[in-house]
Amino acid sequence: MFFKNFKVWETELAGRKLTLETGKMAGLANASILARYGETEVLCNVTASAKPREGVDFFPLSVDYEEKMYSVGKIPGSFQRRESRPSEKAILTSRCIDRPIRPLFPKDLRNDCSVVATVMSVDPDCSPEITAMIGVSAAIAISDIPWDGPISGVNVGLVDGEIVINPNLEQREKSDLVLTVASTADLVAMIEAGANEIDDDTMFDAIMAGHEENKKIVKFINEIVAEVGKEKFEYESSDPDPEIFKQIEDFCIEDVKKALDTDDKNVRDAALLPVYEAVHEKFDELFEEHPEKIDEIMYLVQKHVVRSWLKDEHKRVDGRGIDEIRPLNAEVDLLARVHGSGLFTRGQTQVLSVATLAPMSDAQQLDGLDEQTEKRYIHHYNFPSYSVGETKPSRGPGRREIGHGALAEKALLPVIPSVDEFPYAIRVVSEVLSSNGSTSQGSICGSTLALMAAGVPIKAPVAGISCGLITGDEGVYGDFMTMVDIQGLEDFYGDMDFKVAGTKKGITAIQMDLKVHGLTPEIIKEAFAKTHKARNYILDEIMLPVIPEPRKELSKYAPKMLSTKINPDKIGDVIGKQGKVIQKICAECDCKVDVEEDGRVYISAIDLDNAKRALLMVETIANDPEIGAIYAGVVTRLMSFGAFVEIAPGKEGLVHISHLDVKRVDKVEDVVNVGDEVMVKVIEIDDQGRINLSRREALIEVKGLVPENDISESAKRPSHKKNFNNNRRRRDD
Repeated sequence: MFFKNFKVWETELAGRKLTLETGKMAGLANASILARYGETEVLCNVTASAKPREGVDFFPLSVDYEEKMYSVGKIPGSFQRRESRPSEKAILTSRCIDRPIRPLFPKDLRNDCSVVATVMSVDPDCSPEITAMIGVSAAIAISDIPWDGPISGVNVGLVDGEIVINPNLEQREKSDLVLTVASTADLVAMIEAGANEIDDDTMFDAIMAGHEENKKIVKFINEIVAEVGKEKFEYESSDPDPEIFKQIEDFCIEDVKKALDTDDKNVRDAALLPVYEAVHEKFDELFEEHPEKIDEIMYLVQKHVVRSWLKDEHKRVDGRGIDEIRPLNAEVDLLARVHGSGLFTRGQTQVLSVATLAPMSDAQQLDGLDEQTEKRYIHHYNFPSYSVGETKPSRGPGRREIGHGALAEKALLPVIPSVDEFPYAIRVVSEVLSSNGSTSQGSICGSTLALMAAGVPIKAPVAGISCGLITGDEGVYGDFMTMVDIQGLEDFYGDMDFKVAGTKKGITAIQMDLKVHGLTPEIIKEAFAKTHKARNYILDEIMLPVIPEPRKELSKYAPKMLSTKINPDKIGDVIGKQGKVIQKICAECDCKVDVEEDGRVYISAIDLDNAKRALLMVETIANDPEIGAIYAGVVTRLMSFGAFVEIAPGKEGLVHISHLDVKRVDKVEDVVNVGDEVMVKVIEIDDQGRINLSRREALIEVKGLVPENDISESAKRPSHKKNFNNNRRRRDD
């Protein structure tokens, strides 16, 4: 056989075949796995540099999930017709793979490591994201890169009240839960969820169901490692010399404690500066070649202080109780011309969210590997450098900003009204004004305020809160403690950032970041209980007193939206030849009209009366006018026997001279001229669809005018009806 190292292993995952193979492709990578799940195929490659990168104080790991449009039989829609920057979903998937694998690498490893998962074929029933996670885990596990894996991941759905592992396309469309769970052999390593207000117990059961399935795949990968796994390479540890660390710690630890013991981030940072200067002045000569090592040691000293306070003394740096939330404040209507705004402040974390309403045509168009082609609710999150007192220039959103925006979007999406209830595209932008931890959850709270202030009839308000973790020397199996509403230092030096958002009814989103290998069921249950209590407090005591429900009216600056459904066969009539009809409606009513293929029509205008007038025009064109209906029309032509009046673009009728006024009319020009706006009533639609109108009847009905005669002299003649229709035929000819 040409590929002498080619190996294939098979197992079953949620009733579908999972295959992992190696030895045929990408032979120069440290390890390569082609993962096949159903007809989904993802090539997963891992590489590591031979030497550590100079001057870095972190583990330089990069994870890239690459979407190839050929995998779904499409040519990219870009001008160059090639894949360009990663889509938002690709970035979010990269983050989902990164979070469970990163804590399993040695903390003192400084060799560059690259993980690339390339999607080559997609079966809609078999998630490429899960296939990639499993393939990446297997590739790292069999490679020579030091790692304490493997992990596995599954999707979990809730269909008709039943928990489903890796739901297929049909099941995903009906599922009330979109949950991704990653696990090691013993612990839950990552949770990412979006849900339709799922209660804590159901969510916990779903996580545990995913965890049990993951254990089987971890065992399967371990069997592969036993057969073909490489010996892990030796590396140069970046840990500081224990003796020098002890010298620096003894020298500065009391000053560090004094500097950290404050609830003000600015005061703390200022107090730490002279401590750093003193340490550098005394110990720089020990690190002539690597002075950055002193900063690493200072980081470890601060970490030791914060963790000891929390674990041993139950003391937080800002003096709060373990389950006490920082001071909170909520406001709405801070910006005059926007459609809705909300400011949410938690301690020194502050987020301003702004809601914008727009026609459905402004919904985001998506060009990805799945079936979603449009996104109506869009949430963007910005984290400028000034929010943490730094001077970094803005270069657009990074992966973190995209991830936090997606989390807020996921949290609020379940309460956004349907298109039929509220036919708007909605964009919310969360601007982080000040950051000292939990900005993503602050953006959820601020965005709820902004949406309600904008008049979006959300189904229920949503709040978000985070829960932290400190583990003991024995890790998560030994003593642990959790604390609610973690601030920056507790996130930085702690072991977990467990973010939970939801309504009073249930959870709408979860994102869990860990620095340890995983969580036990006990920790997850405790985190659920604490975040549930905290978010209800935020809703009841802080947010709802400011704005108890969505406003009934939109901002005067927001477009007023009306919608209707027409027969798809009539779309051409509404649009008109070369778009002339719809353009005329938009020009006359100062509005925007969007027509979809299924016959849905969305009309937006700043002035509600203009929107109503445009809606009447569309419905008049698409539907035959009803006899007895009254319209405001425009005179388009004058004839000796009457005037033609357009009651909607492209739809006109004849007002016979006998029906022009409540008094006798001898000449049409005596009553109306071309361009006049007149009120007319539909009195007849003949068998050829021609419309006969009456200004006389409209004046009687609307203005209550009394006719001089019962009917004009010309109408009294016996031949009137025949002559009337003859005139219509001559006009049509």
